[in-house]
Amino acid sequence: MSVDKLTILGTASHLPTRNRAHNGYVVDIGGVRLLFDPGEGTQRQLTITGVSVTSIDGVCLTHFHGDHCLGLPGVIQRRSVDNHQNNVDHELPVVFPKEGFDYFNRLRYATIYTDSAHVVPIPTTDGDATNIGSCSVVAKLLNHSCTTLGYRVTAPDSFNFDVERLEHAGIAGQDRAELKATGKLSTPNGEVELEDFGSVKPGKVVAFIMDTAPCDNAVELARDADLVICESTYAETESELASQYLHMTAKQAAEVAQTADAKKLVLTHYSARYDDEQALATEAKEVFSNSIAAKDLDVITF
Repeated sequence: MSVDKLTILGTASHLPTRNRAHNGYVVDIGGVRLLFDPGEGTQRQLTITGVSVTSIDGVCLTHFHGDHCLGLPGVIQRRSVDNHQNNVDHELPVVFPKEGFDYFNRLRYATIYTDSAHVVPIPTTDGDATNIGSCSVVAKLLNHSCTTLGYRVTAPDSFNFDVERLEHAGIAGQDRAELKATGKLSTPNGEVELEDFGSVKPGKVVAFIMDTAPCDNAVELARDADLVICESTYAETESELASQYLHMTAKQAAEVAQTADAKKLVLTHYSARYDDEQALATEAKEVFSNSIAAKDLDVITF
């Protein structure tokens, strides 16, 4: 069974530092692996964390500022090499704001290479939904200096069997598979229904909110989410700067999570002025207790 987790490739905002690489986030949810906002250095960070480029099921870009997309050419070219060497034909869906199609193409064809990545562009606007693997990906417009989308990823519901009930009824092997597939099963004691032998487990939800001032859509993306990955570029002491550049403070990110009744908040995308991200975590925890300040190469389960 796959583990739902977030792998942090980088936590810097527009300026990487000695200890922070540019953005990059790998979300494993419901057996699907998504790469969000690959900044410079993504290939190397993937290698360090042990995440294979070939294993990525899709890429989501919030917008086309460089710290959120300059790693895309390397990812596509590495994917091309892997596909060619392994003689496979794995498609790579890339979701991005429709208005940035020209930027996407420039990144995709930035250098000379043999293009065998089988990239599937998915230009997206506010409210659009697409499926990557078994997961639904919904986009919402955020409030930034260029067209920027946040994403809400929802895994499908699953059914958890009560093993003791199954054993008591003498249902095993292929009969269990048939019961799960069809919702009913004929037994020597009569027909039984799936709902008698377990319960539905709702699919988990991850919200990805990057580069935005506080807005209603940020809250909607985060509504009841199991995990919210949210920019916290500034501390509250720099709230005027945050407002000027259409970013969030750690406190504002926490207010989004609290208002949305989310379960866990991961702060990231820090200004280079902050050497210690824990100060931002402290600020956020005053509003939303289950707040975590991400560090490069962290792995966070949810």
